Amino acid sequence: MRKMESTRPERVRSDYPDGISLPPWNGRAIMLVDLDAFFASVEQLDHPSWRGKPVIVGGDPDKRGVVSTASYEARKFGVHSAMPSSTARRLCPQAIWTSGHYSRYKEMSDRVMRILLDESPFMQQVSVDEAFLDVTPTAHIPEHPVLIAQRIKARVAELGITCSIGLGVSKSVAKIASDADKPDGLTVVFPGREADYLAPLPIRTMSGIGEAAERKLASFGLKTLGDIAHASDSMLANVFGKNAHMMRMRCLGADESPVVQDDEVKSVSNEMSFATSLSSRQEIERALATMSAKVCRRLRKKSLKATTFALKIRYEDLKIRTAQLRMDSPADDEYLVTAALEGLIDQVWTPGMLVRLVGVAASGFGGEGEVVQDRLFDMPATDGSTRQPEPAIDDARRSGLIAATDKIRDRFGERAVNFGRENATLGSTTGSGAKNPQDYKS
Repeated sequence: MRKMESTRPERVRSDYPDGISLPPWNGRAIMLVDLDAFFASVEQLDHPSWRGKPVIVGGDPDKRGVVSTASYEARKFGVHSAMPSSTARRLCPQAIWTSGHYSRYKEMSDRVMRILLDESPFMQQVSVDEAFLDVTPTAHIPEHPVLIAQRIKARVAELGITCSIGLGVSKSVAKIASDADKPDGLTVVFPGREADYLAPLPIRTMSGIGEAAERKLASFGLKTLGDIAHASDSMLANVFGKNAHMMRMRCLGADESPVVQDDEVKSVSNEMSFATSLSSRQEIERALATMSAKVCRRLRKKSLKATTFALKIRYEDLKIRTAQLRMDSPADDEYLVTAALEGLIDQVWTPGMLVRLVGVAASGFGGEGEVVQDRLFDMPATDGSTRQPEPAIDDARRSGLIAATDKIRDRFGERAVNFGRENATLGSTTGSGAKNPQDYKS
């Protein structure tokens, strides 16, 4: 970790050498711990010869793949997450490519999260590589938050990777500060300095402000977070509606949203993009069966059953349609779910339409009285159905087959056993992987 430097009074980066007194911390202390170029960093850890070289984790450049994560060596060439792999290859042809090892990333993520929980029980994981932590000093635990942040950085470094930490009085300040000095940085915004720290930053720095809001704010002459913080109520209401006050508080660094651990899973989903668009119903059915199997296995691992299932289709022109249905009783059986969802295909697809993505989502874990959710996959459902065709295998054989395959996969890994439909589907994907878990809590 680097020596302390303080180019601005409201921001202090990196370590405090021994003998330097820390300013007192009064009030809440929230940090955001962000693992640096996480997937690529784990790959460099596991492949010593890759260290110091540009590494890209992502899908096949020749099969519509996208970049999941790029090492900092690759980012110097302009490569970034979510970029088409073909573009990344053109920008950095010398990069080392890997499709990713997601069970390994999950293992390393879990080790980091255990470190955070050692420091405070108030931890909120927001993705596989990010988490908020409340380390507010108390009469019983008066340790300075900066010392805790330094200890976390040292413990994460012992794992062979690095993290950047933002520390402030609120989640919004911590999030912005965590991006200020990457990689391996520690940015501290001491209590009382948050408004001055945020004021000159561009409006897109704040989470929750997208392109549309940025254009509208610019039309009112608002360009910085300070501009938003001091704008009129009517102007902010015009842009943010009922969230106007919340956004003002965020831009002042005064939001008080707590660090909470929400263990209740709201939905479980999985989707897959294809290198060559699907053109036949048989191909779509195979993809649907594969996604249903993945979702139902996740349900079983979480001891959940769902009442509502949805099918998502993205076409060659990138338009999306979804359809959903309610099961007669909660289910975690892919044979039942696949048979039911096949009845929705005709609602979202007609022969001749090319399909580049298929997804399945499950929700409604409260039993038969659960109300169908309005949104799955962040898209409104276009149709509904209660049609549930009978699967081809009887209950006893289904249960035995599911239990046997689960046992094999638990012991030998997810790819240890696949059915023919899965092999055909998995062999035609782009090779891209999602950064975040597909089990959604909100």
